Amino acid sequence: MLDARFVRDNVDVVRAAMSDRGVAWSVDSFLEMDEERRRLIARTEVRQARRNELSKAIGELMKAGKAAEAAAMKDEVRLVNDEIAADAALLEQVEADVSDLLMTAPNLPHASVPKGTDETGNVEVRRWGTPRTFGFAPQAHWDLGPALGILDFERAVKLAKSRFVLMGGLGARLERSVINLFLDSHTARGYKEWWLPLLGNAATLTGTGNLPKFEDDLFKTQGEGLYLIPTAEVMLTNIHRDEVLDAEELPLHYTAYTPCFREEAGSAGRDTRGMIRVHQFDKVELVKFAAPETSMDELESMVTDASYMLELLGLPYRVITLCTGDIGFSAAKTYDIEVWMPSYDGYKEISSCSNCWDFQARRASIKYRDPASFKGSHFVHTLNGSGLAVGRCVAAIIENCQNADGTITVPEVLRPYMGCDVIGA
Repeated sequence: MLDARFVRDNVDVVRAAMSDRGVAWSVDSFLEMDEERRRLIARTEVRQARRNELSKAIGELMKAGKAAEAAAMKDEVRLVNDEIAADAALLEQVEADVSDLLMTAPNLPHASVPKGTDETGNVEVRRWGTPRTFGFAPQAHWDLGPALGILDFERAVKLAKSRFVLMGGLGARLERSVINLFLDSHTARGYKEWWLPLLGNAATLTGTGNLPKFEDDLFKTQGEGLYLIPTAEVMLTNIHRDEVLDAEELPLHYTAYTPCFREEAGSAGRDTRGMIRVHQFDKVELVKFAAPETSMDELESMVTDASYMLELLGLPYRVITLCTGDIGFSAAKTYDIEVWMPSYDGYKEISSCSNCWDFQARRASIKYRDPASFKGSHFVHTLNGSGLAVGRCVAAIIENCQNADGTITVPEVLRPYMGCDVIGA
């Protein structure tokens, strides 16, 4: 959520940022509402001052025995009170409208974010590993997985609907092994592991920016109005909602595995085959809480931590910086990590690591105090990233590690978890 005072004092900056993002957020509507809010506040202050004057005068008249004149002034006080109450109701509505409008405003891109209208404006930062040259025609994971009996898309449709996947045998073990590898690796690198609820309330989803803008992409329960989480970021970030942290605690590094649920309402026709874009998927998430002066360094180290998982598995990847027209709603800066997928003859996103600056912290009221540096409390910076998307990682393993005989060589780092070296029919 943007700071109303910042928007008011930096109109040209906000206009330019929204233009760079390609977002039609109305700065003018905000200014009109904000001006009305300030007008009501000023008028209320004038009326309150008048009421105080009248009250003082009434007291003096009563002391002087002028009850009739005091009674007339009491009538005026009642009128002023009614006007103040009416303005209070108007002010409450205007402030709600201002808050609602600010809730729909995306974050401002960091100055280091490249400008661009869409994904074509993204900038590659680096690559690791060389895509494998096969001596045979490699199979896509949606063909090889079912042939080996480890993936079953048809029965998943029977059990639920399209864009779900059923895993069996060594496929299920591979999913579980990847999850455990990621959690073991991240906790060894200093992240605290959490086990989280999979349903969140509206305040929780609002805190991270999923509500109100992305409600159509969420699965919602009919009874209590809870939402299936689209990512563990939602829960990890809101652990400290409405709290004030001590500077000595920062930075906080959190990780968690959860299933994730997404309606994907705006993604019709995209990646309909296989495990790339599904309604339910497993993910190990990374979240950080940092002081403003260190948050950009924390973003760089988060990208290192996430991409290291692919290096452990020996999977080629690249890192790109998202441009202004492609970064997410809550992000000030985002790096995407993309793994090589032979079925696409290209790289596919497997992690997005973002610094949200104070955007989420302002929505969720997450602050920190540092008496040695400033009075009161300031908003922390929040960061999040996939570390990694497990299903996409499994798909990448199946495709990159397949053999000419239709088997899959298990990456060495996974063999202690899998209990085997090869996945065969």
